[in-house]
Amino acid sequence: MQIFFHCLAIFLLLNILAGMWRVMKGPTAADRMVSAQLFGTTGVAILLVLAQALEAPYIRNAALLFALLMIMAVLSFVRKTVPKQSQTGDEP
Repeated sequence: MQIFFHCLAIFLLLNILAGMWRVMKGPTAADRMVSAQLFGTTGVAILLVLAQALEAPYIRNAALLFALLMIMAVLSFVRKTVPKQSQTGDEP
């Protein structure tokens, strides 16, 4: 079973490398942000697989921390790129 987990981690790492193409060639900032989100999600998946393979539950805590940091990165990206609404609530 250990070999399966290690092969799965390598496959996920190759998935991250394939996503690098979109970061380099992405036509818009949104494409790049989705690729960064892919990196984060796949990184968390790799940590969870390795935590199971190595029987190390503390790695799951690191995966949880990375997942929370990904949420903060997406929120700050959306906050920066979405146009501000009017404060009075009137429709334009």
